[in-house]
Amino acid sequence: MYATERQQQIESLIATDGRVAVVELARRFGVTTETVRRDLDQLETSGLLQRVHGGAIARTRMSTAEPSLAERSTRRSDAKLAIAARALDAVPAGFTGSVYLDAGTTTAALAGLLAQRAPGFAPMEVVTHSMTIAHLLAGATGLGLTAIGGRVRGLTAAAVGAQTVDAVSRLRPDIAFIGTNGLSAGFGLSTPDPDEAAVKRAIIAAARRVIVVADADKLDAELLVSFGSASDVDILVTDRSPAEPLAMALADADAEVWLA
Repeated sequence: MYATERQQQIESLIATDGRVAVVELARRFGVTTETVRRDLDQLETSGLLQRVHGGAIARTRMSTAEPSLAERSTRRSDAKLAIAARALDAVPAGFTGSVYLDAGTTTAALAGLLAQRAPGFAPMEVVTHSMTIAHLLAGATGLGLTAIGGRVRGLTAAAVGAQTVDAVSRLRPDIAFIGTNGLSAGFGLSTPDPDEAAVKRAIIAAARRVIVVADADKLDAELLVSFGSASDVDILVTDRSPAEPLAMALADADAEVWLA
């Protein structure tokens, strides 16, 4: 196989899986690890991937990569809706407690489903610091809404900062639905922005039960700032079974995994 063909296949694997390992590629192509490293170096120089220890990742998985809310809303929308619907099973018809909705496109999908619930459902209180979600739920039948204020981060339309963190820390929601940019065994839950991480950390500390909603693209990804570990997760709702070692880390933490 020519180097060009090999590199094209590596590009395809990166696009599909988000990351590749040097040893696995050497075994797959029947070449030395040094040959694979040269391929990865060339692809990185061309801007097609980012080298990491033991392999490479897609440039979209770099620690500070963060698409806008508009861009994320069009990505894997069907999967996010399915995850939201499955996560809603944690809120039965007779539930009358409080729910915190983190900022994010999957939590926004969940908010949309909450707003469409049948009138016969018991009333509940919803709290959020997401301007998008607050707009979706304003005036929804059977839902009380509390919007947490603060400095609004334009990229995510989420309130952040000391005022937001302080307000969240004074709450005790029964269930918190948390979004994340990454979830890995070693680094836990992570996001590119320190201010958003601080708010998410406060939500986790405040909630009685933490449910993480994350599509498969987020699994094994590691962004710049960690805001929680597998031990902070009560339930992970996703659309693909986590691979090792993330599955083991979740099992060791006694976290449930619900598949959409």
